[in-house]
This record gives sequence, C-alpha cells and structure tokens, in this order.
Amino acid sequence: MGINGRWNRRSFLGGLGTVAAAVVAACRSFGWSPPPKLTGFGASGNVYEELGVTSVINCEGTMTVLGGSLPHPEIQAVVEQAARHYVSIPELEMAAGKRIAQMLKLPQGYSAIVTSGAAAAIQSGLAGILTGDNETFIRQLPDLSGMKSEVIIQKSHRNPFDHQLRTTGVKLVEIETREQLRRAVNDRTAMMHFSNFANPDGQIKVDEWVKLAKQYNLPCMNDAAADTPPVSHLWDYVNMGYDLVTFSGGKAIRGPQCAGLLLGREDLVRYALFNNSPYEDTIGRSQKVGKEEIVAMIKALEIHLAEDQDALAREWQQRLKTIASQVTKIPGVSASFFMPPVANHVPHMNITWEENRIRLTPPEMSRLLREGKPSIVIGHGKEGSEGRPGLVMNSFQLQPGEENIVAQQMAQLFLTHSV
Repeated sequence: MGINGRWNRRSFLGGLGTVAAAVVAACRSFGWSPPPKLTGFGASGNVYEELGVTSVINCEGTMTVLGGSLPHPEIQAVVEQAARHYVSIPELEMAAGKRIAQMLKLPQGYSAIVTSGAAAAIQSGLAGILTGDNETFIRQLPDLSGMKSEVIIQKSHRNPFDHQLRTTGVKLVEIETREQLRRAVNDRTAMMHFSNFANPDGQIKVDEWVKLAKQYNLPCMNDAAADTPPVSHLWDYVNMGYDLVTFSGGKAIRGPQCAGLLLGREDLVRYALFNNSPYEDTIGRSQKVGKEEIVAMIKALEIHLAEDQDALAREWQQRLKTIASQVTKIPGVSASFFMPPVANHVPHMNITWEENRIRLTPPEMSRLLREGKPSIVIGHGKEGSEGRPGLVMNSFQLQPGEENIVAQQMAQLFLTHSV
C-alpha cells in the first residue's frame, strides 16, 4: 500500500492524538500541565455570583476598596509559571529588583523590591532607614530605643497613608515653611517624607524638598503610589535624588492589586527587605508578597512601559465624551472635563445639573447608580473648573462598551427625575 493509501482520516486523527500526547508529556516534564476542569466553586465561570457578591462597573478609578485595577491578561501566564516551583524569596526579590532597575533605567546604585502594596513599601522603607542591617533594631521595632525617632513632613501632606510611617514608632514632625523645616532638623531626625499627590498643596514642592533633604544630609522618601501616568514618574523622582520612592502595583501599572514597588538606593532597599516578609520577627512579616506577585510585577511593568500612553488617554477621553453626548441631551444637564494635576493623572469628567429641573442631589444619583443593575460606582463632589457639586468620574477602568451602559443608565435616571 502506498503513502496515500495509509494516510486516511482515521490514521491522521490517530497521529494527531499521538503528537498531542507527546507535547503534553514534554510540557509536563518542564513543570507544566493543562489547567484542570473546574468542578464545585468556580464551575459557573462567575465566582462573585456564586458568592452573592455584586460586581460593579467602575467609574471611580483605581480604588483599593474596589479591587484596584484589572491586571493585564498576559500576567496570568507568568503567575502560573511562578506557582509551579519553589524559590528563595529573598533571592527572587533581589533578582526582580535588578531587572526592574534595568527596565526603568535607574541610576547606578539603585534597585527595587516588590512589596505587598505601596503602603507596605512606605512602612518597610522607613523601617530600613531606622534599623539598617542591625538585627537587634529590626527585632525591636516599633521600640525605637537607640534609633532615630522623628520624620519631618509638611502639614498639608498629612493623610491616612502616613499611618504606615507611624507604625514604626516614629513621631511625625509637621512643618509648613522652609524656616520651620530648618528648625525641625535635629539629631533625632530619621527622614523627610513627601506625599506626591499633595505636591500642589505644600509650600515646598517635590523638587525643592529633595534638595533640602540633601542639604541637611537626610534620607528622603516620596510616596507616589497613584502617580503613573505619566509613565516617566517611575524614574523621575529617583533621578531627582529621592532615596526611596513607592508605587502601587495594582493601579495604572495593572499588576496584582496586592503588590507594590519600593525603588531606591541599593542599601536602603536591602534594609527594607530585612524588615519585611519572609524574614521573621520583623515589623513587616505580615506584609507577605508571594513569588507569583513578584514575577507578575515584572511582567506588568514590561507591558506598561510598552503601552502608547497618548493613545490610551485619547481612548479614555473618547469614552467620557460618549457618556457626555448622551446625558447632556437631557435639559439642565451639563458636563465638563478636567485632568487632576498629579495622582490619577487621566481624563476626568464632572457632570452637573440644575436641581430645580432634575430633583436629585449628586449623592442620591450616586446611590441610585450603585443600586442599579448593573451596579455603577461613581463618585460625587466638587471637581473641575466649575467647582459645582456633581458626579465626578473617569473612564480608564471601564471595560470596552461599558461607557454605553453608564450613559444609558444615567440618562434614564435624569429623565425619570426631571420636573
């Protein structure tokens, strides 16, 4: 029998099966196996529905209370690879930090670690400054006996996130002017701290703050958790001279929500890791970051750095315009656009209306959207150039097509409550 006679449909399919089996066997030899078919919890494809939890359309942005952002789909592949092997976490952190420093083109002598979020990076970074590599000091935090004990911060930069500074036991010394800063510096001063989103509010701006820290020979940290885009912020503050800079991994970078970055001087980054998980008897032991999150942050940064930020901004602006074009058809409703100067520096929109024509207050409108189906989360307040109360939203966490759903539900509520 010739070749054509032997190569029938049955032998062809059988050959495919043999090849497929060989491929699977080869992949398994490298630690890979096909994903199992789910039974029980998750089999429906929607774990939130199974739990009775409402998923929402997110018009507020990268809010931790809503889960941050949606990770890039490609990240799941490296997470699965990382989950199939054991490694030394400290070794992995150092290798990841080296790779991240190369990706961001940080100056010589700078590195990074992946933390369990920007807040964890703040705490670990300060802890490292306080203790260095002194094992006794590391174990005794937040008892500061024998250590420096004060951190200088501008009064306008005080916020809920400085709780992570206070957990180390330090006293926060508030100042407002350059002269007050000069008088506040003493032999107990451990660090000068800057909250980047508050840059417009303080008298001393981001570039001058670090110069003053250098003048007084003090370490300086910048909390820039939500301050990308622009993507250049990932290296701008290090290049300014900040000794430590923190970022959230689960915001615009779209890495894991339970991850963050601490960038900075190699020695201080190393000391921060000594005060963090996986090391025991440390103040940061509870802030565990897994091998999966560490490699996921590398992949997320790789993707984030390659994105066309201008094209994304245009897309986000167009989504807002789509919503505005629908809701402003309702008499009495208007929309204006603005861009926050620092944190969440993406297109935003303020929707306002004449309450004598539409009998709803902004908080009531926000509540009704949240209670609707699907549920839409959108903030309210006074934002934008007009400064009028209204709904405040951005679109960079919307999934494709959700802008139409938001527009329809808003317009319906405005019409229902029109006088």
